[in-house]
Amino acid sequence: MIELIEPAWNAPPAVRACFTTRRGGVSQAPYDDFNLALHVGDARDHVLHNRARLVDTLALEREPEWINQTHGIQVVDLDNDAARDGDAAVCRAPGRVAAVLVADCLPILLCNRAGNEVAAVHAGWRGLLAGVVGAALDAMQSPARELLAWIGPGISQAHFEVGDEVRAAYAAALPGSEACFAENRPGHWLCDLAGIAADVLETAGVTSVTRAPHCSYRERELFYSYRRDGVSGRMAGLIWIKD
Repeated sequence: MIELIEPAWNAPPAVRACFTTRRGGVSQAPYDDFNLALHVGDARDHVLHNRARLVDTLALEREPEWINQTHGIQVVDLDNDAARDGDAAVCRAPGRVAAVLVADCLPILLCNRAGNEVAAVHAGWRGLLAGVVGAALDAMQSPARELLAWIGPGISQAHFEVGDEVRAAYAAALPGSEACFAENRPGHWLCDLAGIAADVLETAGVTSVTRAPHCSYRERELFYSYRRDGVSGRMAGLIWIKD
């Protein structure tokens, strides 16, 4: 059976959201079990079987709108754009599922309080630094003060070591983000990626930000982790408006 995580937030009744784990699919090692990504080397028929099982479990009317993620800041309007290249997806049509794939990067799910606009954001350290969260907020019709955000499972600060150059780049682009780095050894820092994301959201005016209490790196039995394993499957953050 598929094991899912539901956000602990106060989303309106019309909005549904969840995050998949690695449990409940047919993929074989090192992608065991519920890999949803076609680009990581897993057998195509296993991935398609997992995706079909996801659709059935969630009683979706259609396949989630999988986008081609590039670690950039392009936002796909699922209601209007034919292209699917980007790292965030926004939609307002009921029944259409915005989705992002992750394995240490942050899945950030957004909805408005009225329950008629949602978005999913793939925020790795490069995309977060470049401004993918702000790009997603700008692409939404709802003002930031009307949004709720859920930062899903990703790599925790205790397991995400970066060099001086990454900390310096964040300090230059996001003043104040230095507080989310703890020195681990000379020239190396532990980065609180979710903390940075939360600060970006709150600075933009999003007043309701919830963080999942999980670490993709530490919780091996539950999550894939690219940094831990090198070759791994991907989990999905999904959000949609009920039809």
